[in-house]
Amino acid sequence: MRKGVLSINFCSIAALTISAFAVTLSADDWPRWMGVGGEGRWNDTGVIERFGESGAKIVWREPIGGGYSGPSISDGRVFVTDRTDHGIGADVENDIRKLGEIDGGERILCLDLETGKTLWSHEYHCPYSIAYPVGPRCTPAVDGDRVYSLGAMGNLICLTAAEGKVVWEKSLADEYGTKPPPWGYASHPLIDGHQLLVPVGGEGTGVVAFDKTTGKELWRAVTTRDVAYAPLVIYEPDGEEGRRQLIFWHAEGVDSLDPESGQSFWSVKFPDEPNPSVTSIATPRFAGDLLLISEFYKGSLLLKVKNDPRGVEEIWRGSKIDPRNESGLNSMMTTPVIRDGYAYGIAYNARGEGVFRCIELESGKPTWTKDDWMSEKPLMFATAFIVENNGRYWMFNDNGELMIVELSPEGFTEIDRAAILEPTGVARGRNVVWSHPAFAEGRMVARNDKEIVCVDLRAQVPEPKR
Repeated sequence: MRKGVLSINFCSIAALTISAFAVTLSADDWPRWMGVGGEGRWNDTGVIERFGESGAKIVWREPIGGGYSGPSISDGRVFVTDRTDHGIGADVENDIRKLGEIDGGERILCLDLETGKTLWSHEYHCPYSIAYPVGPRCTPAVDGDRVYSLGAMGNLICLTAAEGKVVWEKSLADEYGTKPPPWGYASHPLIDGHQLLVPVGGEGTGVVAFDKTTGKELWRAVTTRDVAYAPLVIYEPDGEEGRRQLIFWHAEGVDSLDPESGQSFWSVKFPDEPNPSVTSIATPRFAGDLLLISEFYKGSLLLKVKNDPRGVEEIWRGSKIDPRNESGLNSMMTTPVIRDGYAYGIAYNARGEGVFRCIELESGKPTWTKDDWMSEKPLMFATAFIVENNGRYWMFNDNGELMIVELSPEGFTEIDRAAILEPTGVARGRNVVWSHPAFAEGRMVARNDKEIVCVDLRAQVPEPKR
């Protein structure tokens, strides 16, 4: 993480008088999925309040291949992955039975944040045999002078951040005798101290910890029929007495493991009975010791994590049947946000259309629902990526628009929105952008399947008066 302060430089203090106010911009990097700490929070100050009549200020646009992977930003560099020579794959949705294997490659790109120019790229051959074969899913994880990438078919690679030289690499499918989930590997690699944690799949290797320096396996744990797609998260308890817990949400439930050894602390079955649908996608969210799990077909689950002794208490769970007709929070892809005892996110109605909903966290009871949050009528499988910034929320919706909103128990208030990218992905009868943006140094970087763009969100810095 890089922190800095951008302020006005004075060549001669005596020759200048400062204007009545000076805008100061403080900035963090965005080195992984959902930013620093995986909290989905953008801490920059000195950013715009509205877009204005001219819309969003696009700094640069550069061509890119297909992919759902979001970018990461570290030390003035943008890291992102894409698909090369994908051919038919970009135009195909969910049915892999008719396609068989699709030839092509994957690529890891490093771009200059200021200009968008490519600093280096690393490409490798990677035929696809997954649904939605557009491109990679996982956001690269940056740790100091190393960057870690996980491709859709399980190519796990460590490279130098400055030059893109391969430090170590492995094929998870070959090494562990498994295969990718039906929609490809999508759980972003998680760096924890000296370890790189990855859901792999296979017998006893639901989660594998690797030495991040060498790629050597350190431990393995959990057998599940499908590792699914939700990112791993770590529970960080308050106080010195608590023990950290690695949370793994997979097809059959939620497991808590010791991050250092893989030892099992507790396990919760979710749902009660086996469900053929495996859409465990949204990132599990913590509010203190409360853990919220939200899923489309299975509903939501709220757990209370305990430390001494380590265990868990179930607070509530949603409908045991298909919850599309329910009024709870049942997200498909949108990771909910939690604030002051309320959870906000995109639930789906009986037709599978995305509506924005607020629930009371500790009871699961709905507070309000907004159908027209993105368009006049809710859209099939609508989603958005929600990032908090100093009390407001920046939402990049799947129409390729960036929205500035306020969320409260009283309702949803849109402040402004601007078109950023053309929806290019095919999904459920319409085109979408299903890629999480990155926010850093007063800018947002986002991509579709054709281009990657940088948007300047910094407020104007007043010129000093002479």
